This record gives sequence, structure tokens and C-alpha cells, in this order.
Amino acid sequence: MKLAILGGGGFRVPYVYQALLRDHGTPRIEEVWLQDSDAGRLDAMAAVLAALAAESGCGAGPAPKVFTSTDLDKALEGADFVFAAIRVGGLAGRVCDERVALDLDVLGQETTGPGGLAYGLRTIPVMLDIARRVKALAPDAYVINFTNPAGMITEAMQSVLGDRVLGICDTPSGLGTRVAAALGLDPSRVQLDYVGLNHLGWMRRILYDGKDVLPRLLADDELLGSLEEGVVFGREWLRDLGVIPNEYLYYYYFNREAVRATLDAPQTRGEFLAKQQAAFYERIAAASGGAAMELWRETVASRSASYMAEMKGAATGTELAGHAGVDPVDEGYAGVALSVMAAISRNEPATMILNVRNGTTVRALPEDAVVEVPVLVDAGGVHPLTLAQPDLHQSGLMQQVKAVERLTISAARTGSRTEAAKAFGLHPLVDSVSVGRRLLDGYAARIPEVAAVFAGGT
Repeated sequence: MKLAILGGGGFRVPYVYQALLRDHGTPRIEEVWLQDSDAGRLDAMAAVLAALAAESGCGAGPAPKVFTSTDLDKALEGADFVFAAIRVGGLAGRVCDERVALDLDVLGQETTGPGGLAYGLRTIPVMLDIARRVKALAPDAYVINFTNPAGMITEAMQSVLGDRVLGICDTPSGLGTRVAAALGLDPSRVQLDYVGLNHLGWMRRILYDGKDVLPRLLADDELLGSLEEGVVFGREWLRDLGVIPNEYLYYYYFNREAVRATLDAPQTRGEFLAKQQAAFYERIAAASGGAAMELWRETVASRSASYMAEMKGAATGTELAGHAGVDPVDEGYAGVALSVMAAISRNEPATMILNVRNGTTVRALPEDAVVEVPVLVDAGGVHPLTLAQPDLHQSGLMQQVKAVERLTISAARTGSRTEAAKAFGLHPLVDSVSVGRRLLDGYAARIPEVAAVFAGGT
């Protein structure tokens, strides 16, 4: 089988390849095509993958062959699966996503709040074009989308490819794995009752052999405090809620504190990553084999350990002790992606949390909206599981943010500044129509790809 990875020069690619190297099933991915607009980055990642293959010994069989191309059509043609993780506008665009908002004392974050809307506006037209190319060149392929904002992008692409597009995020599955580890439970026997949108959801029950163990976790000071969400939200708020929120809900529940912490930081997350990434690609150009692989490992370890540092009371970019997270190969997005491919191609049914078409799963949202919920994946596709309906607070926030997402998709497709202005003005983290308009003007002035959306629009 053939896997096309769009954004093939990105940092996440080796995780996906490592997951493929560990795969012993049949059929399996035999060809991996890395596609990126930057040939230098493709060469760098190809060197890392070659070193990983050599290190693995290929116990599962021959290592998947790696091909690189800057040609989208060449990478897509005949693919069985497409993994999409691109960044339109690069890290320079991410820095603008952050700074335009912060200049107006509004949250600057790449997927949540106005930064996520700017990111979506410029990314949706590109991803829609990719969806059309997939339909023409690989009509039977499934697209596994990791491009952010993942829920919004997945929903836009489904207008072209239907249910053959699904979105993945490692945050919900990672939370479940970390909770199981904290409680000393076998993660394979854990069922997660989760509902929400991408980066906006709640773990409501954690079932172990049918029994909810979440109350046990919430009652234990030491265990709750050791959990990343316990550090971010505090024990008291988690107990008040009676659920474990997705960590991105910090930006909603503690918005003023989040904005203040980001403003006080010497640099934004995007600025930190831009410097780190530039240094990485400069150094790796002179490295090869094992040296390239070790440089990649060193860099991604730093990125992971410093994740959301400013929301934990540390300076942006600070590596926090004990922030190991989950194994990104087995339990992270790479493991989720491999499970999806195995379930569909080999009929190895698996239950996981994905971004999928709602149908009748969450009655408070339209049937064609994309939601993040537990699903069963098998050779027949993706099947959302029946779940208890969200409460009023959860439904209300989901509806408000979903309305904003759909306005953003409409604006990106039609070039309508009116729809975009409504999206910014109605976002709960903006809470001002006048500020929303200034945000839109600021993004259009600072980011060429956003301005291009509205060329000739109304």
C-alpha cells in the first residue's frame, strides 16, 4: 500500500514512519511518499527516516520505501492513505497569528481563538484544492488530517471527499493513556467517554471494565496533582467541573490569566519554534545518518518538554521536568493514524477518539458538523459511538465555536469579509465586534495568504 504524507518535511514525519516500522500486519504500507514545497526539508527528513530504518533492523519486514517530491500530484497518485500535516504561511504566519491578537490584548494561539481563525482562513483554500486532487488521483484513499485547526479543516474537506476524511488529534487519546498510567490501569481495558470539538472537549467518564474510575482520580490529591491537567487547571476547578477538560479549554476558563501570561512572556510559542526550527534545519543540512536522527530526537524532545510552559508558570520554551507526555509513536497521533489504517485496510476494528461527521451523535449540532467523539473504525469506515448528550454548558460553548468555525469556512470558500468579520466578532474569546474587525484587518495586513482570501471578495 502507498501512504502520501503532505508536509513531508515536518517534524512529525519520523513518528509516523516509526509506527510503520513497528507494524507487523498484512497488508502494510510499502511506499511512503513525502511531499513538501521545500526540497531541503524533504532531504533532511529522508535522512532521518533512513537512519530510523537502519536502527530498527526492520523486524516487521522490509522497511517502507521512502520517496520525496515537491509535486503534489505525483505524491498523491494511487495513494491508499493520505496523511496531511501542512502549515500554510509557515511559522512566520504562526507568529503573526499570535502577535496580531496580542497587540489587541486578545489571546494569541495558533488553533484557539482569533489566531486559529486566521490560520483556518488561509489554510482552507489550500486544503480544499488538495481534496479535489485526492478525488481525482486517489479516489479510494482515506485522508487522515492533522492539519490545524483540525476540526475546521476536516469539515471543509468533507464537502469534497465526504466521510473519507477524518481528523486526528493526540490530545484526547493522550489524556486517556496518562490517566490510565496514573491509576495503574491497563490502557487496553479503558473506555473513554469524551465529547466535544477539536481542542474543545471534556472527558466525562473513564470506564475500566465497565466501572467509572474518574471519581477515584478526582478524589486523590496526589494523583490529580500529578496529571498535566491538574497542573494546568488546578485540582479545585477539575473537581468543580467533575470532568477532565481538554487542556486547550484553559484558554476559555482562564482567559485573562492566559492572555497575561502570554503578554508577559519574552517570546511567543511561535517565535520560540521559529528560532529552534531554523537552527535545526541549518544543523541537519551538515549531518547525515545517525547524527541526523539524534539531532531530530534532541529537537523534538525539547519541543515536547516545553509545551504550554507559559500556562504552567514557566517562560515560553522552558523544558519542564516530568513532562514526558505519551509515546508519540504508539499512543500519540502516529499510533492513532496507524490504528486507523490497520482498521480500514485489514479490518482490525479499533475504538478511538477522532474528528468525524456528527450525524445524530450530538443532537445540539448539525448533522454535517465535525465533532470529536469516540468512534469504531473498521473496513466499513468510521462509525461514531452512541454517547450521553453534553450538558448545557458544554453544548452552548460547542454551538458558539461551531458557528464561528462554519462562518470561517464560508469566508475562506467565498472570499466574504462579511462572514469573516462575523466569525471574529462572535468568537467567545474576542467578545467585541469592534476588536473582531480590527483583528481581521490586522491579519489581512500582516499575512499575505489571508489577504489573498479576500481578493475580489465582499
